[in-house]
Amino acid sequence: MPFEIILSPEAVDDLRRLSAYERVKVRDALEVHLRHEPTRVSKSRIKRLRDLTHPQYRLRVDELRVFYDVEGNEVQVLAIVEKSGADDWLREVGGRDEDGPAVGSEG
Repeated sequence: MPFEIILSPEAVDDLRRLSAYERVKVRDALEVHLRHEPTRVSKSRIKRLRDLTHPQYRLRVDELRVFYDVEGNEVQVLAIVEKSGADDWLREVGGRDEDGPAVGSEG
């Protein structure tokens, strides 16, 4: 059963700021990697974010990072951030587990 991909208002704004070339790459990556197996962790593409309750996952698309949560049959895309700003975004927005240590490099 395919997952429904929902972009947050912030993710929509992030997508609009990208060049047309980058937008196409991100949209293709969302379809290929998140439509059917958004929780399938891989060494190069999808990473489960440790010590965070929100966002749960990160998808790498070249120099961009797509942060998202999975709930039921929905993939909720929270933000699309350049690799250089990913750690700052996670520190600002990321929700930690109550007992988890500080977030390390997620880039």
